[in-house]
Amino acid sequence: MSRERVLVTGGASGIGAAIAQRCIEDGYEPVVIDRIGKGLIADLSDLQATAQALQQALSKGPITRLVNNVGMVCPNSAEEQTFEELERVWALNVRCSLQCMQALLPGMKEAGFGRILNMSSRASLGKELRSAYAATKAGLLGMTRVWSLELGRFGITANAIGPGPIRTELFEKANPPDSPKTQAIIDSVPVKRLGVPEDIAQASSFFLDARSGFVTGQVLYVCGGMTVGVAGV
Repeated sequence: MSRERVLVTGGASGIGAAIAQRCIEDGYEPVVIDRIGKGLIADLSDLQATAQALQQALSKGPITRLVNNVGMVCPNSAEEQTFEELERVWALNVRCSLQCMQALLPGMKEAGFGRILNMSSRASLGKELRSAYAATKAGLLGMTRVWSLELGRFGITANAIGPGPIRTELFEKANPPDSPKTQAIIDSVPVKRLGVPEDIAQASSFFLDARSGFVTGQVLYVCGGMTVGVAGV
């Protein structure tokens, strides 16, 4: 019997790779689209490349679970954030997510079942040097809520995760373990540690589960408690 498939964008490394591995452990078959790795190779910031990759992914049949994980940051001050950076971040973080949802939606509606998970960020609440990134991650939250309202009648849920500081290769390049800046980040986390990709995978497992059908339109901040007193109740 074939396993149910889960499309994971940006699933070749970091959080995406941890989610793809957890999907295997949960009995699903992850279908990864990324610029690197052993899955489908595509630049998801490009409209046509994304369309071709999605067509290839769906050539083996419908996919009823989607993790919109791929993203980019382009940190810069509000004064110096360029329009080119904004357009690049928007294309990957927001347009790609909408495009993937629309491609998978017919199969979900036909099955009367779907799970959509958007990877937002704690930065959506506001963070210095993140004008483009915070705007797009907040945009994902808005789309998540709209999708939950429009698609719930078809048995499709849409939720989001907002990771806090997660120890990935990219994070450690910007924040070396022995740096005072890194220690300051750890000290600001109530549980006094950085997150790991598996923390996000654990949360994603819940949202992707068929038994989580009464939870939709929600955002879960997996951040060690950093959003307490910041995020709305």
